[in-house]
Amino acid sequence: MTIILNGAPVQISSTSLADAMTALGYSGRLYATAVNGEFVRATARQMTPLKDGDKVEIVSPRAGG
Repeated sequence: MTIILNGAPVQISSTSLADAMTALGYSGRLYATAVNGEFVRATARQMTPLKDGDKVEIVSPRAGG
């Protein structure tokens, strides 16, 4: 399926947000996530399904102000 990851189309075979993050190399650090504009807590990622066309944002926190 194709999702829109941080504004760019990406092909994935994962069906959950957590699995997609692992497959795409987003593991081992802290990230904030959203699917279709809705914030997804880290504890809910495994239970968050993805479907074709979903808009996914994965961002890392940055220091500064």
